Amino acid sequence: MIKNLQQTAMTKGENIALIFEGKKWTYRELMTSIERFADGLVNEGFQAGDHIALILGNSPHFVISFFGALKAGLVVVPINPTYTPSEIGYMLITGDVKGIVAPEQLLPVYEQVYEQLPSIERVIICAENESACRSSFKEVSDRLVFFGKLVSGAANENVHPSIQPDDTAVILFTSGTTGKPKGAMLTHFNLYSNARDVAEYLSIDKKDKVIAALPMFHVFCLTVCMNAPLIHGATIYVLPHFSPSELLRMMEKEKPTLFIGVPTMYNYLYRQEGHEGAMSSVRICISGGASMPVALLHGFEKKFGVTVLEGYGLSEASPVTAFNPLDGKRKPGSVGTDIMNVKNKIVNELGEEVGPNEVGELIAKGPNIMKGYYQMPEDTEAALRDGWLYTGDLARRDEEGYIYIVDRKKDMILVGGYNVYPREVEEVLYQHEAVAEAVVIGVPDPNTGEAVVCYISPKKHAHINQEDIITHCSRYLAKYKQPQTIHFIDDIPKNTTGKILRRALREKYQAEESK
Repeated sequence: MIKNLQQTAMTKGENIALIFEGKKWTYRELMTSIERFADGLVNEGFQAGDHIALILGNSPHFVISFFGALKAGLVVVPINPTYTPSEIGYMLITGDVKGIVAPEQLLPVYEQVYEQLPSIERVIICAENESACRSSFKEVSDRLVFFGKLVSGAANENVHPSIQPDDTAVILFTSGTTGKPKGAMLTHFNLYSNARDVAEYLSIDKKDKVIAALPMFHVFCLTVCMNAPLIHGATIYVLPHFSPSELLRMMEKEKPTLFIGVPTMYNYLYRQEGHEGAMSSVRICISGGASMPVALLHGFEKKFGVTVLEGYGLSEASPVTAFNPLDGKRKPGSVGTDIMNVKNKIVNELGEEVGPNEVGELIAKGPNIMKGYYQMPEDTEAALRDGWLYTGDLARRDEEGYIYIVDRKKDMILVGGYNVYPREVEEVLYQHEAVAEAVVIGVPDPNTGEAVVCYISPKKHAHINQEDIITHCSRYLAKYKQPQTIHFIDDIPKNTTGKILRRALREKYQAEESK
């Protein structure tokens, strides 16, 4: 990826690469900052192969840190900055992280866990006032380095390592069915190939203006909103957060050509009053992360006069494997067909391809597929078989090759495009002293796609209420993972072998909601 960005900077140096809160960076200016950041990392003692975590929201800091770390031969570990200290600490330890790039606001979180993180040698802080920052966080002051200093110094003669296509570029943590996050290792070529193929599939070029409203630490934004546009000289509008009203006003003013979002975002935009002409300049909208209700798709397209293309992907595939065609037939409710250089297949339990409209597990193969999970050989062996990635999603394919996601093979819940795994939430619930049994399910939600609901069987004579559970969960789980509804029941339904019947709980929930 970094070599491709360098080539773009050489040929399209004066094109605008980034726009953030009114400030613009040309490709040449962006590349200069990236090279200085890479030099700064080397000067601070980082070596090729070291792991560096980016705990950042959407900003030029993320883009510069990401490519600067890659240029220095480091492995980038993007982490959601809204995670709790325990969640962040787990990923830093499991990911063997040596350095962190974070905003000043995250320093209190770091102070809570730094004693458990002796491997962290440098914390690169994005802050305006260095002296005030050091005086406020004296205990960790010796580890602090300031982002501004790294990118403002003169370029030096550091020789950066030769990067091989199969070298690991990124470790993306994605929760596993056991509740323990797994780090998917994506190589430089994994990232480049998917960005290249997505850009070609969507005909992205230097005339495009792309909105990056999705979080950059998420692979969907990383590839489709950042990498794909940057290797073709397009302009990226970096939004620090998603606000439907502000986004629509920005569209009316800046005239973007591409918008990428998850169904939740489309739902919020659709519900905004007015602004029907806000997307007059948008040539295509992309939706992923979860299935978009067909009624919402049709309503959105009618209101704004745009076409929405749905696709499919997952972190382990960098992430895109399928898209509805830009110029061919588009089928609402389908995630489309194979993108170029990627093959999707639907198989039965024996790994044999099934026929048209038969349901099976969706598997994928291509240059975008991860090399494995970091230090998890058993999980890697289960996910990668004979070069195919087993996604765990159930799907069917029609006679024309269009893929429809039927259900998730595992019990994953999608909240606003983010993965929530019941076991992870259940593990937290079981830590509460009054909880005897706990089961987490996903239920439909008009705003976020799905919501987390838990059923709890309390211990005998225990005193427990919803507020206790909400407070308990907020200590250990990011907000989107926390249960939105809590039910207390005497007995959790099970079959004769003792297996919990999640379907029975879903049916129970639906029956109660319909009363």
